Amino acid sequence: MATFHQGSEDEVMQRYLTTVRSSLPRTLGIALGGALLLILLYASVAYVPAGNVGVLTLFGRVTGDVLPEGTHLVNPFKGNNTMSIRTQELKETASVPSEEGLVMTMDTSLLFRLNPEKAAEVYQKIGPQFVEVVVEPNMRSAIRSVTAAHNASALYTGGREEVAQKIYDELARQLGSRGIEVQSVLLRDIQLPPMLKSSIEAKQQAEQDALRMTFVLQKEKQEADRKRIEAQGVRDFQQTVSQGISQQLLEWKGIEATEKLADSSNAKVVIIGNSKNGLPLIMEPK
Repeated sequence: MATFHQGSEDEVMQRYLTTVRSSLPRTLGIALGGALLLILLYASVAYVPAGNVGVLTLFGRVTGDVLPEGTHLVNPFKGNNTMSIRTQELKETASVPSEEGLVMTMDTSLLFRLNPEKAAEVYQKIGPQFVEVVVEPNMRSAIRSVTAAHNASALYTGGREEVAQKIYDELARQLGSRGIEVQSVLLRDIQLPPMLKSSIEAKQQAEQDALRMTFVLQKEKQEADRKRIEAQGVRDFQQTVSQGISQQLLEWKGIEATEKLADSSNAKVVIIGNSKNGLPLIMEPK
């Protein structure tokens, strides 16, 4: 009985080992298939951060597909290359010539962004480093070409807006066709040579003094005209009054005054027959 039991156990163990050996390849295949499926699923998920677009490539070739921000399911063999479409600022400090040949130091800021519709073209023809490759060189060239057509005085005074607009137009023409949107050009500061700066400031001060003197002279002239008109009015009034007073009117007023004095209860001496104007002479008694 013991020998028979030992033989049965060996057969069961042998059967178990045979079953394990036969199922092991299938188990490994399932595990490998599941792992491969997870890898493919992970590779099929493309995530594009906010403010970016994703340019898809297949085995190094740009497919032309551009993904907006968010999570997307794509071909697992396609690569996702993110590119920022947010507004960027490029600052440039350069020594530039003026129309007279003077060298000035100009601080300029360029606001721009990548055109989302042309992101694949930019990635293919220029690359992710399009700022260093295209934007910076064109900005320096545009600044120098525009400032060379203007004199230093205009750049320092009222011509800055015109210069900034021309730089903007030049960059918009050059970069727009390459898929880059130019938003604005800002001239932060212009530093002229010290002697030229002093001359311009002295000229501006002289112009201000001339304007102030013109105002003072105009004010004095207006005051003189006012006094002249006032004197003319007084003279016209006197002429009008003198023309309206006659000798007969004065004698009549004298008679009226004499009658009033005669009717007065105060003591007085009235002498009749003044030979000069015929009016009575009234004297107060002592």
